[in-house]
Amino acid sequence: MEFRKIGQSDLEVSLIGLGCNNFSSRIDFETSKLVINKALELGINFFDTADVYGNKGGSEEFIGDILGNDRKQIILATKFGMPMDKDGEMSGASAKYILKAIESSLKRLKTDWIDLYQVHRPDLNTDPEETMRALENLISEGKVRYIGCSNYSSQQLILSQNIFKDEFDKMFISSQDEYSLLVRDIEENLVTEIESHKMSLLPYFPLASGLLTGKYKKDKYFPENSRFLAWPQLVDKYMSNENWIKIESLENFCDKYNLKLLDISFRWLASKKYVSSIIAGATSAQQVEQNVNSLKCNLSENQLKEINRIISA
Repeated sequence: MEFRKIGQSDLEVSLIGLGCNNFSSRIDFETSKLVINKALELGINFFDTADVYGNKGGSEEFIGDILGNDRKQIILATKFGMPMDKDGEMSGASAKYILKAIESSLKRLKTDWIDLYQVHRPDLNTDPEETMRALENLISEGKVRYIGCSNYSSQQLILSQNIFKDEFDKMFISSQDEYSLLVRDIEENLVTEIESHKMSLLPYFPLASGLLTGKYKKDKYFPENSRFLAWPQLVDKYMSNENWIKIESLENFCDKYNLKLLDISFRWLASKKYVSSIIAGATSAQQVEQNVNSLKCNLSENQLKEINRIISA
């Protein structure tokens, strides 16, 4: 397993992280336990969840119940901000709500601290300074070690980072955003800001919700228990003619060099210096192993250039 630091912090995380969004939603407690134990066995030390995952709280509860003493062996990240009730009153990033959200997450996770506490999405109704100062208080109280953001625009990131400018221990150390061979919007502006603030990127949906695993074929039925069957709305987002053309070219590339589509998807992300840990979800212990084994794939500079030409066409 490869390890990298998140930003300028002392958090040293596994290059493959465990995304815990499937716990208590797509997989039950016993299967989640198998996934977590396999992750620990293979050296994954970065677990990423959110209060809203698992039907609002279920993922955090599973993690808290399963980890036990192993909690001390991992870097635990969670997020807040998405609605935790039907009316949307339990959401956002106000100082008042942050105090409620952190206590609820700590209780569900059965821990006294969060290593990386992340704003799940920007709260357009709350002044960024209020959010940042509330998070700084959690750091000073020892409930949170570091803070991060997710799904911020480059301008929203700049506004938040400038509040505690040059006070590294109070600033976001990471940005969690969708990034893959097929989804590269953040390269336009956000990556520049991430690098300028000496942050790290934590990419989620690295396999484009499974489209980059090679198990999907154009105009074929979806495999049982696949993400596209679970969330049909993803079909319109990912299964475009443009993406199928790229996938066909990437598969030809893989055939040429005797590589796997899943492997080059992870290794391409790992080639980015600003990426610290790739958030990869799993619904089985076997998938965890496949994700970790993908790092055995080595890509030359020329191969990376060839991949970049394919996805930029």
